[in-house]
Parts: sequence; structure tokens; C-alpha cells
Amino acid sequence: MKIFSNILAAPAKPKPRPVKKQQRRGIEIKSEREIEIMRQSCKIVATVLKEISQIVKPGMTTADLDAYAEKRIREMGATPSFKGYHGFPGSICASINNEVVHGIPNKKKVIRVGDVLKVDTGAYYQEFHGDSCITIGVVEVAPEAAKLIRVAEEAMYKGIEQVKAGAYLLDIAGAIQDHVEANGFSVVEEFTGHGVGRNLHEEPAVFNFRTKNLPNVKLRAGMTLAIEPILNAGSRFTKILSDRWTAVTVDNSLSAQFEHTVLVTNTGYKILTDRS
Repeated sequence: MKIFSNILAAPAKPKPRPVKKQQRRGIEIKSEREIEIMRQSCKIVATVLKEISQIVKPGMTTADLDAYAEKRIREMGATPSFKGYHGFPGSICASINNEVVHGIPNKKKVIRVGDVLKVDTGAYYQEFHGDSCITIGVVEVAPEAAKLIRVAEEAMYKGIEQVKAGAYLLDIAGAIQDHVEANGFSVVEEFTGHGVGRNLHEEPAVFNFRTKNLPNVKLRAGMTLAIEPILNAGSRFTKILSDRWTAVTVDNSLSAQFEHTVLVTNTGYKILTDRS
């Protein structure tokens, strides 16, 4: 999925990842060999998300999608990054409508026409993670929901377009925030993107809003970042449900999210989880 949770407040649960090694500290610059492995882990993630976008239909449950994702990730020689992380039970996070992030797959959660469905997943391949998220409008969604989904994806690419060696995290954040707010939506601040590689969550925190409370890191070639804006149609504020994972909007408004794992290069960027 993502994310450093409640990064401006008390520490909360980050996104699921398998606990395989002790968390490394600091920002890692990947070698060419490591980048090539990450290309494969990210390709697996991109393949799974593309397939899910093609097979999802009303009447399926989020547990159906979770089972499909785990099967495909394992078939391609990887393991699900999220499953078992801090007890998270799924291989995907499946969040519907007002659910913002970290929705737990459930056989009782039926997908319906008009739903705004967020599917976030990761794959762990040869000791490196790939991470990505898409938002799917199920069959036909309301015009406001369609706009929210479109702007969320556009905002992600607006941020990605700022990426190159020598740029700063605030360049990414400002581009995302400006596009979101110009379209009348709000940026969720409790969750951010992150570095990704040997660990599903690495430094730095890749924020989607202007702030002086997080380090404005200068980008270097070889960094790998999960860039993932989360937009709400109403208030930016969220709350955690009693399952201690699922975050929802406080005003019951819709939420959308997109995420790519991106490699910083000297001249720009490479989207490692490109689904095209």
C-alpha cells in the first residue's frame, strides 16, 4: 500500500510488509543490479493490478481480489509484501468509497456498481519490493466520483513529472497539492508516500502537501520512491475504524488514490510500476 501513517502526529501503523529483515536506516541509493531486481518486482505488481482492473466486476468480493492477487504474485516467483505485516491478513489493501486506505479484504464486502475501489499491493522478489495502487470506478460511477478518480491519477503524474536528480520533495508535493486543490478536492495529510526497496517503507517520507514539518530531501539518482497522493472529495481528515487498520473519511466523502514506484535518474525518472 503505502505509507507512513499519521506521520505528523503520534506514530501509527505503516503499510503492510513482511518482516524479513531489520529495517535499515537512512536513504538508500540503489545499484544497477538492485534496480534491475526492482524492475522485476515492480513488473509483477503492475501486472497484478492491470489484471485486477480487467477482471473486477459487481458481485465479486474484496476477498476474491485478494485471493487472485496472492495467487498471481506467487505464480510469478514473488511473495506478497503486505501479508502478515504487523498482522495484516491480506495480500492487497482494498478500500471502497469513503475508505481511504488499508481496507482489509473481506468475503462479506461485495463490490457494487458505482463503487470507487482502491486496490494497493506489493510484491517481494529477490529481497526487493515493488509497490503500487490504482483506483477503479466500478462499471459506471457518478460524475463527481469520476472526476475525483481522474484528478487523483493526474496529481500523481504531476508529482512524478517533478522527479529528477537535484529536485526536492517539496517540488513533488507542491505540484500534487496545487492540482488537487485547483480541482476542488483535498489532500490527505495523515498518510504519505515513502522510499521503497529492500524494505517496503524506507526513508524519505514522500509527502503530497507543502510542509515544514518533514525533511525537504534533495533527490539523487538511484533513489526509488513510492509517490502516492490520496484525495478526498470533502474534508482531508480521516479516522481509523475499530479493526485498527481501515482509515475512512470523517465526513463520509469519497476518497481516491494512485501510486507508482519511481526511480530517480540524472535526467528525470523511470516509472518502474508502469502498467502500460
